[in-house]
Amino acid sequence: MSFQDDLRRYGPAAAERVARDEACAYCAHLTATHYENFSVVTWLTPREHRPAFQSIYAFCRWSDDLGDEIGDPARSVELLKWWRGELRAMYQGQARHPVMVALAETVSGYKIPIDPFEALIDAFVQDQTVTEYETYSQLVDYCTRSANPVGHLVLHVAGAYTAENARLSDATCTALQLANFWQDVARDLAIGRIYLPREDREQFGYPQSDLKALRFTPACAELMKFEVERTRALFDQGRALVPKIPGALAVDIDLFSRGGLAILDRIEARGFDVLSSRPSLTRWTKVGLLARALVGLGLARIGGRRGTVRSSRRTARSSSISAAVSQEMAITSSTAPRPLESPR
Repeated sequence: MSFQDDLRRYGPAAAERVARDEACAYCAHLTATHYENFSVVTWLTPREHRPAFQSIYAFCRWSDDLGDEIGDPARSVELLKWWRGELRAMYQGQARHPVMVALAETVSGYKIPIDPFEALIDAFVQDQTVTEYETYSQLVDYCTRSANPVGHLVLHVAGAYTAENARLSDATCTALQLANFWQDVARDLAIGRIYLPREDREQFGYPQSDLKALRFTPACAELMKFEVERTRALFDQGRALVPKIPGALAVDIDLFSRGGLAILDRIEARGFDVLSSRPSLTRWTKVGLLARALVGLGLARIGGRRGTVRSSRRTARSSSISAAVSQEMAITSSTAPRPLESPR
């Protein structure tokens, strides 16, 4: 079924109402049948969290499609206003749309505030009027609405939302969004959007006429090399988040970071040519990344436990102040669940 079919069935004029089980099944189907660089829900995702991630993904998917699949910016703005109304009605206990019916349980169960969802809608509304960015700062500001709220939602589901974890998550999510922009330069251009900042294009002497003609030149290669390296630095900033995520969810989070870095590696391996075809990951590349994520998490957990043992031994010989510090280190390096925070 196409999005237009779904819109006719569940859109503003819809009279049909669905039960909770049907709504959850609908969100699961959306999650399983849409392509992303990595699956939003993997076999490692704890079963108890899967419906939550599926409902969040379905919300993002509908928001994205209302912005990108309508073909008329004015109509998209109208539909996104309706979608915001559905969101607010859900928070008032009046969920109607199947995505909102499923999402209501997620919001209630994980005590998620409305702000991240509102911010995501703001980004899709912005897409209807802003199709090009003058500066990198403007692009990063856009990511605070288009990408970072997704990380905050994940942290809430993980029971891991803190200001520091949100900061680390923002670095990772902005990096993921930028990697997606660099991967999709040609695809975005085809729908009238340019995410390569004008100031960067001018700095490297890559004119808009060459970009619109999909002309790959040495200047384009230098420009893309610059963007890739800057995005890698953001991934590096966010790496400290992974060991702070409890349980198997950490592997999912790590996998997204590794996937984004792998996209950047693929761009570099092609000599930074993102215009002739879209850089993508093969199935075996994804399998390899999953294996490395599992090994990396295991080593991080082992290191954390060893650090805790050493801290405990020092505690026996330390003052009460040192003991308090060691206890705090043991808590923050533990693998037990603790409070902590995929689509354009």
